[in-house]
Amino acid sequence: MKFLSIMGNSFGCSASGERLVSAARDGDLQEAKALLECNPRLARYSTFGVRNSPLHYSAAQGHHEIVSLLIESGVDINLRNYRGQTALMQACQHGHWEVVLILLLYKANIHKSDYLNGGTALHLGALNGHTRCIRLLLADYIPSVPDCWNMLTNRSNNIQSISEFDECALHKVINRSADGGITALHMAALNGHLETVQLLLDLGASVSEVTVEDGTTIDLIGAGSTALHYAACGGNPQCCQMLIARGASVAAENANGWTPLMVAHSWHRSQLEQILSVQPECQTPICPSPYLSLPLMSIVKIARECGWRNEDLLPSCQDTCVVCLERSCTVAAEGCGHEFCIWCPLYLCSTICSSNAAQGPPGSVTCPLCRHGIVSFVKLPETKPVAKAIARTSLSLSFCSCSGEEPEPSSVLTPLCRPDFGCTRMSPLSSSFRSLSCQKFPSMKFNGRGCMGTPDTSPSLVPCTIDRNQREHLVRYSRSRLGRSTSSNDTEGRRSWLSAINYYTTIVTGS
Repeated sequence: MKFLSIMGNSFGCSASGERLVSAARDGDLQEAKALLECNPRLARYSTFGVRNSPLHYSAAQGHHEIVSLLIESGVDINLRNYRGQTALMQACQHGHWEVVLILLLYKANIHKSDYLNGGTALHLGALNGHTRCIRLLLADYIPSVPDCWNMLTNRSNNIQSISEFDECALHKVINRSADGGITALHMAALNGHLETVQLLLDLGASVSEVTVEDGTTIDLIGAGSTALHYAACGGNPQCCQMLIARGASVAAENANGWTPLMVAHSWHRSQLEQILSVQPECQTPICPSPYLSLPLMSIVKIARECGWRNEDLLPSCQDTCVVCLERSCTVAAEGCGHEFCIWCPLYLCSTICSSNAAQGPPGSVTCPLCRHGIVSFVKLPETKPVAKAIARTSLSLSFCSCSGEEPEPSSVLTPLCRPDFGCTRMSPLSSSFRSLSCQKFPSMKFNGRGCMGTPDTSPSLVPCTIDRNQREHLVRYSRSRLGRSTSSNDTEGRRSWLSAINYYTTIVTGS
């Protein structure tokens, strides 16, 4: 892995890689497109030390369009930084649900854990209370069926008949523990995120999971603590009431012999004393989480199969989506039958926050046209699956290993990347190496306005249309102007101009 990382940073020069990092961090889509068109392999660049790639920066800042661009350029969607975090983890940590949606449509791995504390994207989303991100992370586990709520609460006898619902897999994902046995429910309860706690409980999070003493984490409460112990430490009364209503015991003791009430006393949470003193005789019925969205699995599957952005790949029909008035209708809501484009239901199911539709089971999404409760979407008969588009830098793209020999004179005139060296390519998917000839980049020239911060609508990399003779003539003219435009006494100014001319000569002529 270290060898591949070093080779990944050898693509192009570090200056162009840092420019792509800056564009990804600042959301400069045009700059990112120009750089990747010049050298698509820059998408694999990572910064020194922390090893954050442009994909990490764009995901952390919420620039979902640049995230799509980088993925289509062939970057590994599950690439890790020095902490072992993926772009999906950073998007969940900062609550950028649009980025999470794009990454999941490209099938990002939600099970990856970081190196420092073993936390997954689900832990990071729960830690900061980003409930929409959590809903998207678990979209592939919640079936789009009317009886889903009863299945989640174990009140349905049709669980075995639903092939899309794997209860064991869902419980394994949602109750997965990080270092010290801390689950996502522990994190949400500690920080008082009531909506996240409710959604996790609705989806099967266990209130009886306890932490462990593994020597890797600092636990001020003690091993053997439940989510209620953590909620008592956090001090949120609603979280404590929610956990108790779902079966959490107020008499449970951790390894230190502390009950949740004793934890509340030690952290001076006097407002919790009445809540944690007596276990209620019966569990209070609670409405489903307003963040439960049943149609999400169905629309995500259709989007992966049929695409969701490129209009050229959509079927040509006369009906236009009545929500956005821009795209063709490709899916229909089961029940009412109203038709939409793929992106509008994706957006609707990702942003919805309501406990019940006007007509429909818990978790259904209200149709924007008739207020009918939507449980699932189906694709229209004329909607065809799209062919798998080959990214500009796919997994089979060969790596470039520079031999370190001095390059021969070339007509490549971009200062972003040095001319092609004598090099061999190695296929990462094969056990043997094959020597191939590297193609030269197209002739380009550098637009200095893009680097100096001057606003410019055109990309900083533009095709060069001036031939070599015109360039040499321009250089000779500039040198002749040097003697006439500077005073003989202005030594400092002469040196400055001479340096500028020499730099310009190097860029234009390559000499």
